[in-house]
Amino acid sequence: MGLVPSFLELLQPFRQQMTSPTFASLLTVLAGWVLCRRHTVSGALLACGAAAGGDVGKHFSAYHRVFSAARWSLDAVGLGVAGLVLAAAVPAGGTAFLAVDDTLCRRRGRRMFGCGMHYDAALTGRRLSNANGSLKSRGHCRVVLGVVASFPFRPGHYYCLPVLFRLYLNTRSAERHRRAYRTKPELAVQLVSALCRHFPARKFHLQADSAYAGQHVLKNLPPDCRLTARWINNAALYAPAPRPAPGAKGRRRVRGPRLPGPMRMLEGRCERAGLDVYGARRAYRLASAAACFMATPGILLRVVAAEPLTAGGRPRPKERATFYSTVAAAAAEQVVRWYAMRWSVEVTFRDAKQELGAGQPQGHSRRAVQRSAPALMLLYSLAVLWFARGGHARWSPRPAPWYAGKRHASFADVLASLRHETPEHNLRDISNDPTGTGGSRKAADTLLALIKQAA
Repeated sequence: MGLVPSFLELLQPFRQQMTSPTFASLLTVLAGWVLCRRHTVSGALLACGAAAGGDVGKHFSAYHRVFSAARWSLDAVGLGVAGLVLAAAVPAGGTAFLAVDDTLCRRRGRRMFGCGMHYDAALTGRRLSNANGSLKSRGHCRVVLGVVASFPFRPGHYYCLPVLFRLYLNTRSAERHRRAYRTKPELAVQLVSALCRHFPARKFHLQADSAYAGQHVLKNLPPDCRLTARWINNAALYAPAPRPAPGAKGRRRVRGPRLPGPMRMLEGRCERAGLDVYGARRAYRLASAAACFMATPGILLRVVAAEPLTAGGRPRPKERATFYSTVAAAAAEQVVRWYAMRWSVEVTFRDAKQELGAGQPQGHSRRAVQRSAPALMLLYSLAVLWFARGGHARWSPRPAPWYAGKRHASFADVLASLRHETPEHNLRDISNDPTGTGGSRKAADTLLALIKQAA
């Protein structure tokens, strides 16, 4: 069961890094992952074996060695996929938006590489997401960098396409596996720096939440990358350091006088704006100022304090938030819109886990753990890119009485289209063969109709 040629064209980053036997094994696994519901290597082989009459061509261990032993670089493949995404979604000379965050895949096993106790956002929820009330689970925590892009087939919607990955080891795991401990912000800076070095002619703009908005990220950002992030509401703000007077003696001042904090800014007169964020239009009270943080006095920021309003125009003090951007000349509305684009990475994690099973691979060795789940996330990026290139031309919303107003394709529809196109490509020769019998062509057409319903 081979993948469609239009999708095979997007697998060049894998082909350039692998030998021909390894790449052939990867094609079998990817085809199985597209078709099956259980996204382990064994599940992919079962799906391909069922389609090929039980024959997958090689011993099953050869397919496991694609991730556990084969020599290929995940970073090199990710940078190749990033080049495809940037060429398709970001015009030359434009700014490429990035999003960084971490996700947890629950795992068990004493001998599994990199397993440790990590903060579990799915169990904790927003009400308990502080250091004292947060819940933890055992598993693999990955820091993921993705390119945020918008495509014509779904206007107004942003996709975060993962391209680079790092496995985060907590202090105990790093000590057990004899690895140097790296914090999540340090890993995020590594990913952003690698992307900026590989594309020196591109301009980047990173969106991140408060976990990746501290001084380590601010001080170590590449020169051609900007940052927009959320920050704490009680942040101490300072004016830039004044210029020393002529003839003045002594050490030059590091920072200027202290400014009102974000919550104090909202107590005065504020501008009101209606913004299209998170898929809906909401009204906000906005107050902004050009200021510096205490830990980074040499970096001038645009700090925005935002307070959402009800439909009747009443403020919601409990939902106040603080944002900042390294683009000091940006308007307050623009900073909020930039940060709202970060939500696409959360949608990506949900779709990659629910639809593609990014948390299901069961590798135990270091290479298998580091490469199997990221390969599924790269498959997510390539599937969306394939749909944007031409896969959407044959898609139409299925009539459903419970979803009569559906106009745009979700990622489930993207994957269903790829699942339908894959067997159709393999059966099309039978259906269009003029020398074949009418019964064989009719059977092929019937099978294609059933596959479309099942996809």
